[in-house]
Amino acid sequence: MHKNTLRLVTRYLFIALLAGCALLPSAACGTEKPGIGKTELRIAHDEQAGTISVYRTGEKEPILTQHARPDTRPYIHPIVAPDGKGVLTEYRPKHHLHQTGLYWGLKEVNGRDYFMNWQGDYWRRVSATVTRKKGQAVNWQTVYDLIDAQGNTILTETQNWSMQEQAGKYLLDLEWNGNAKTTVNLGKFYVGGLFIRMPWQPGVNGEVVNAVGQTNKQAEGQRAIWTDVGIQVEGRNDLAHIAIFDHPDNRAFPTPWRVDNELGVGPSVQILGNWRIEPGQTEVIRYRLLAYTGDLKNAVLTQHWKEFIRTY
Repeated sequence: MHKNTLRLVTRYLFIALLAGCALLPSAACGTEKPGIGKTELRIAHDEQAGTISVYRTGEKEPILTQHARPDTRPYIHPIVAPDGKGVLTEYRPKHHLHQTGLYWGLKEVNGRDYFMNWQGDYWRRVSATVTRKKGQAVNWQTVYDLIDAQGNTILTETQNWSMQEQAGKYLLDLEWNGNAKTTVNLGKFYVGGLFIRMPWQPGVNGEVVNAVGQTNKQAEGQRAIWTDVGIQVEGRNDLAHIAIFDHPDNRAFPTPWRVDNELGVGPSVQILGNWRIEPGQTEVIRYRLLAYTGDLKNAVLTQHWKEFIRTY
């Protein structure tokens, strides 16, 4: 079966399997009605500093900052909790100095490591632009070249981001495009791709759980349509969460997940084995992140996942 046909069949099979809850009253499933209580947002782009910052309209402090400097891997940090109590990301913690909040980094790309290496001998900015400056959804884009040891471009990476705030939760959508400038061979590895580092320290109250109920290291390397990480960040009595939703059109769906010992989480095609992008081809991968505080039932997260795949 052609891979595009297989992806389409897989997509609608998963929708059908999960549709049962959608046919019941919301109260029976513990679900919510997405889209209620949308917030107006705006973006400020500081080209000199290389930052794209998202604000609630009328407020002076950003709730999210995208860093897009000329010679550093793009990353997002900080993300402020939706209720303002605490920061959900951590930049270069002592236990993983290469982890930079929310970011994308591939391993073993023609023998080069873009996950561990975030500086200018691996990354070169092409552009950083705001594509929708204000509204209930705001959008921005970063374009970077992944370069080899001689400075030649191996792959051009485009990250298209969209952010909304609905009913006290952030919806952050990523469409990642990887356009190969030469034959790109990606080796099998236990991590590589999108990754989120929330603040962690020994003894912190936190947990990773996936859509099939596996927790913490049980979820390492396992395939799931979503995975959620919750940590009690500084300034909170409850947990702050970031859930990541996989998309049925992604090549590895349901994608396996990296879960490290410090509750860092990311979906990774590379866990499954070697992966190739031919010259001139563009690989497209989509994810949604849901940032929230307190508790949500698994059925609610699955409902949010279904809303995501209906959108794209």
